[in-house]
Amino acid sequence: MEHLSSLCCSLIWLLLFQFYVGSSVVLYRQHHHNNNNNNPNHRSPILQGNQTSCSLFMGTWVYDETYPLYQSSSCPAIDVQFNCQLYGRPDTEYLKYRWKPANCELPRFNGLEFLLKMKGKTVMFVGDSLGRDQWESLICLISADVPKAQTQMSKSYPISTFKFLDYGVTISYHKAQYLVDIDTVQGKRVLRLNDIRGNANAWRGVDVLSFNTGHWWTHKGSSQGWDYIDDGGRMYEDMDPLVAMERGLRTWARWVDSNIDRSRTRLFFQGTSPNHYDSSVWNGGAATTSGSCYGETSPVTTTLLTGSTNPGMYSDQTNVVQTVIRDMDNPPFLLDITLLSAMRKDAHPSIYSGDLNSQQRINPNKADCTHWCLPGLPDTWNQLFYTALFY
Repeated sequence: MEHLSSLCCSLIWLLLFQFYVGSSVVLYRQHHHNNNNNNPNHRSPILQGNQTSCSLFMGTWVYDETYPLYQSSSCPAIDVQFNCQLYGRPDTEYLKYRWKPANCELPRFNGLEFLLKMKGKTVMFVGDSLGRDQWESLICLISADVPKAQTQMSKSYPISTFKFLDYGVTISYHKAQYLVDIDTVQGKRVLRLNDIRGNANAWRGVDVLSFNTGHWWTHKGSSQGWDYIDDGGRMYEDMDPLVAMERGLRTWARWVDSNIDRSRTRLFFQGTSPNHYDSSVWNGGAATTSGSCYGETSPVTTTLLTGSTNPGMYSDQTNVVQTVIRDMDNPPFLLDITLLSAMRKDAHPSIYSGDLNSQQRINPNKADCTHWCLPGLPDTWNQLFYTALFY
């Protein structure tokens, strides 16, 4: 039975990766040397870069001594949660990996070019803490190229901003884990699947919007972000998370189609960011001693990503995102970072997070395998974002 179960899981993973890339993706490491449906009104996500000649999200992780593109000690924006070097991470090889698409080279990120092309404009990341991870990464990448620029930062709830004053560029993060609204009614948090007006007021007039949502829909117990769900006037204490996610995303999609002027606003949606709490996913179906990302120092090949159904959650969430986007009149560009991020089991804060106390930082069971170190993987997300914006 165990053999049969393992075989089934492997087949599931083969189908999953065919769904993502249509062919195998392999890791190359240079160590120190070197359907639409038939309705004509339904459209696939539009790549604003040159997708015909470059499959941005299918490729390899390459070891590159010129990385990282900045140092954590020189960036003014990194939260303690993501500052792995400051909190004692002893290894540095995870900083050295560069994403190389299978049939092209990504342009190297240029912070000055970003500011010049975005002069006088606004960028906003909207979503959960993974969006905050990416927001801080973008600030770090730009700041490294313009170290003498006059800046201004405000971190607050629900919107934090960073301004490059010499260029009139404002980059913001809006915390909105579900995108749709949450209200407090008689002391209870009510998630409104059909209402987005409160959050959406912050998005009007922004020149570049990048949305993400995913992790919070599956949280249970003390980490659940709501007490009740309001779906069309009916109140629920629980609901299938994928059903709730799709209904919330369709509310977001209707708002975007009705309110975003695509002639002036560039629109992105970030694919689901995977976590690495189940080491059987990349260890041939057998868990490592720690059972999670703790102690991991190098990426993984897709050929090893077998033996667990845990990533199937991300496949399901990806299906929801793609289905909703496909049905939109004005779909965003989908930054499909799920698979390339799934390979980076080495890039999480693990126990090297400032959110942990000294005792927790010696306990592998407290490892943060959801967020990402800075510098680190979100820099690649932003390199892809930069490529789609300008190339």
